[in-house]
Amino acid sequence: MDRDAESAEQTQVDGLKEIIERPKWDNKVQYLLTCIGFAVGLGNVWRFPYLCQIYGGGAFLIPYAIALVFEGLPLLHMELAIGQRLRMGSVGVWNSISPYLGGLGVASLVVSFLVGLFYNMILAWILWYFFHSFQNPLPWRDCPLNFESDCECEKSSPVNYFWYRETLNITPNIETSGSVQWWLVLCLASAWCLVYICFIRGIETIGKAIYVTATFPYLVLTIFLVRSLTLAGATDGLIYLFTPNWETLKNPKVWLDAATQIFFSLSLAFGGLIAFSSYNAQKNNCERDALIVGCVNSFTSIYASIPIFAILGFKANENYNDCKQWNILRLTNSFNIGDENITLENYDDWFKYLNKTDPSEVKSLNLKTCNLQTFLDQSASGTGLAFIVFTEAVIKMPGSQVWAVLFFVMLFSLGLSSMFGNLEGVLTPLLDLHMIPPWIPKEIFTGLICLTSFTVALIFTLGSGNYWLEIFNSYVGSMPLLIIAFFEIISVVYIYGINKFNDDIEWMSGRRPNIYWQATWRFISPFMLLVVFVAYVVVEAEKQPTYNAWNPDYVQFPLADVQPYPEWVFVICVLLSVLPVVPIPLVALYKLMGFLKKYIMDRHNQNPYANELCHGEL
Repeated sequence: MDRDAESAEQTQVDGLKEIIERPKWDNKVQYLLTCIGFAVGLGNVWRFPYLCQIYGGGAFLIPYAIALVFEGLPLLHMELAIGQRLRMGSVGVWNSISPYLGGLGVASLVVSFLVGLFYNMILAWILWYFFHSFQNPLPWRDCPLNFESDCECEKSSPVNYFWYRETLNITPNIETSGSVQWWLVLCLASAWCLVYICFIRGIETIGKAIYVTATFPYLVLTIFLVRSLTLAGATDGLIYLFTPNWETLKNPKVWLDAATQIFFSLSLAFGGLIAFSSYNAQKNNCERDALIVGCVNSFTSIYASIPIFAILGFKANENYNDCKQWNILRLTNSFNIGDENITLENYDDWFKYLNKTDPSEVKSLNLKTCNLQTFLDQSASGTGLAFIVFTEAVIKMPGSQVWAVLFFVMLFSLGLSSMFGNLEGVLTPLLDLHMIPPWIPKEIFTGLICLTSFTVALIFTLGSGNYWLEIFNSYVGSMPLLIIAFFEIISVVYIYGINKFNDDIEWMSGRRPNIYWQATWRFISPFMLLVVFVAYVVVEAEKQPTYNAWNPDYVQFPLADVQPYPEWVFVICVLLSVLPVVPIPLVALYKLMGFLKKYIMDRHNQNPYANELCHGEL
């Protein structure tokens, strides 16, 4: 037996040994909860409601459902099935299909690592707010007594001031780095320690922690649902959410955002789902698992939107009444009207009467424009929803400390379960690549990954850290995932072979995929991914990248100062979009060069005189 044959046989034996020794989930519930916890994350609570708000309420559910059926579920089923069948992480799966596809796994690894960096920084912010939620009164209720900070706080609001100054100590722009905020460093270290403790033994410890992290958010959401529906103005918020504006469906960006939302919400192309399914028994109905995880994820988005919008409706009504109360005070002082005569209920009648009898005097008072619809239109997503809009609503609710604690514990649980998938998407491919020396225990290696991630993520604790986090969030978790997912589905259908894949699923689940799965895998899903990718590139190319700077010297402060990214920052944005997928062509090119070199060597060994013949030396 020659050396190549021996090497191939040894590789096969090592692969079989790894499959036999690969750990397994204790039970099916652990596996499903872990997949659900990875898919259901912060985006379900603070991104989906925002998209519903700006894109016509209930009308947005139509493109969202289409994207779920024809893009999300097929890709989810494919990743769960291929990981379960081959029982490897992302690198091992694509390498086994073809050596030229190994770069797909490396690309997923890089994306998971970069996303984990900023995702855990959000958990650090949540911990900071959680620690302060036990104070009475809540520290973001009133402006600080410090005279130097009082002016900035009064111009904005106590909630804005606590977020931008007390928490982030944000710089006026991204080019001003600022210093490291020690309190954020401590919170970031705490977040990574908690992730490491839950992840230290892989699925053994994840499987135990997931019972809490994946289920507790639903308990809190239910508590918030019951409480929020009893708040004044909750009905206005729900009407605003579910009243469809069909005109918005004519906007192509609605369909683009719906496609990307369901894609990123299910955590596809990160490699984490492939890794989790690889710990399954091979005889398992992965089709049913995909339907459960996908439907639970979408249900959670809608379920979370109800209490969120009920509370936003309450906040809008409170702001609306505060606005009218401020105007009432101005009117009573100017027209010498008794306080008991003008009330919130008859304010509109009094305003029309005074504006008719003495319009010049009313105009001179510079009264605020009080419109409930305007306050409902004040949308916010991401950090703005969690740390500004919601915290402002909480301080107006009875027992505000209790609601603040529950809210931030819920957010932390959602983020922690998603971090399990991000870290698994990094660790499992490294194990597949045999990059862990045998003398280093897995627990130590996991700790080194967490320590490295913590060190790199210190950039987010700078005064400019929030700007950099927005960049990572916008560019790492967008185009790279679309490219990875497109090559994944092409690889399975046209390289691994759709018929072979169908045979594998039939062997695992006992039935062959139906025509729906066949049509989406072969044609619809790849086409949709390609269209979404092209549309995303076109949309990004048409606009100049800008960011919102929190600048106290800005003329319209407290409104954000919209600034274009400096050229060197824009270059970094492009690199974050491109570098994660560079391993795909690089690995393929490296394997191709190795094949050509081997081919030339084989030809030379078959005819050792070929070189001399070419030079006419014989």
